[in-house]
Amino acid sequence: MYDCILVPTDGSEEGEHALEYAFDLARAHDATVRVLYVVNVAGYGGLPMETAWEGISDALYTEGEAAVERAEELAPDDVEVETSVREGAPSRTIIDRASPENCDLVVMGTHGRGGIDRLLLGSVAERVVRRADVPVLTVRVGDDDERGEAAERSPVAVE
Repeated sequence: MYDCILVPTDGSEEGEHALEYAFDLARAHDATVRVLYVVNVAGYGGLPMETAWEGISDALYTEGEAAVERAEELAPDDVEVETSVREGAPSRTIIDRASPENCDLVVMGTHGRGGIDRLLLGSVAERVVRRADVPVLTVRVGDDDERGEAAERSPVAVE
């Protein structure tokens, strides 16, 4: 059913829950997991000094490389993992990489923000869900106590 699963990551420990789901699904479907970190440079374009921008850009790419390396470390031995760090607007970059020619499922975390936080910050996951040409599985991540023990259960029983 799935040959390739795209997992955008922000490198956070909470985001590792989405990776766990993707790894379980990949094992069940003998699929490849493509882990993507998007360097969002748009938020830093208005900085006045080019040298400051270069330092921030380097730091963001270093953070991205660390995030995808961590994903590779977490991957089970029997799941093929490909990683990439791309520059761009997160939702647009994820949607572009989630075309049917590239991957047939997106598994991504959502922080479950509501109210004014969601309105002000927007939601990458929501934009991806609304615009992607492939199915999107969202995994609630974060410090919410509402997640309880459900976040620790495997989404797919693999025997």
